[in-house]
Amino acid sequence: MKYEIKKFNDGQVTAKIIESGDLDIKIRGNSYEDLFRAASIKEAWDAENSTNKNAVATLTILCLIGQRSDRRFNKGESFDLKVITQFINTMKFDKVSILHPHSPISLALIDNGEKISHFDFVQKAYNQIGNPVLVSPDAGAYKTTHEIAEKLNADLVPSNKVRVDGAPVISIQGDVKGKQCLIVDDLADGGRTFKFLAEALKSQGATKVFLYVTHAQFNYGFDELKESIDHIYCTNSFKDIDDEFITQFKVV
Repeated sequence: MKYEIKKFNDGQVTAKIIESGDLDIKIRGNSYEDLFRAASIKEAWDAENSTNKNAVATLTILCLIGQRSDRRFNKGESFDLKVITQFINTMKFDKVSILHPHSPISLALIDNGEKISHFDFVQKAYNQIGNPVLVSPDAGAYKTTHEIAEKLNADLVPSNKVRVDGAPVISIQGDVKGKQCLIVDDLADGGRTFKFLAEALKSQGATKVFLYVTHAQFNYGFDELKESIDHIYCTNSFKDIDDEFITQFKVV
């Protein structure tokens, strides 16, 4: 199936189906415009396939916008992930695949949703470094990092962060002395938490600390991170990054 997208001067997007067939859309999905573009394509495709009951439509979202807003945090605030997933559900795709979602809530709210594992990308980083100890940065990341550690037959050290008088205090539950460490998580906004964790790991004897995140935003640059992290591995699900400090695995 082939299609084309046109964007007007006022920002409107419109889609046209060029060649019929099963629909397979792959988008970053990190903006509302991406979702509206997918909706335009799907609407045009539905019109072309209204009598074809065997046609299949799939959507792959590489970096789901709003995935951290997986609850109503405060009274009176919008539940943003619910709004976003309801919009996705109106498109009525037969399958919606999400790369390394932040929490199970995303998949629970999306009809016909399934997870795309980040294992292959972590494995690439793991092999390039040379069998480091895996580190889960918090309780939320422990389960998925534990599963990866089992597949790689790698050592795993859990860590956790609590705030004491507003300052982060990190506990590391394992021996990292004389070892290289690879922190594994789903996304990085600014990345300051990883800076503190890397400092804690090195204070306990880690020789080098590397970071893997699937969704790399790094909205405040890398100057602070370079003080404690030796190298970062990520995909380009959120954006392309050109920096020697970063190794990106292409998904877009």
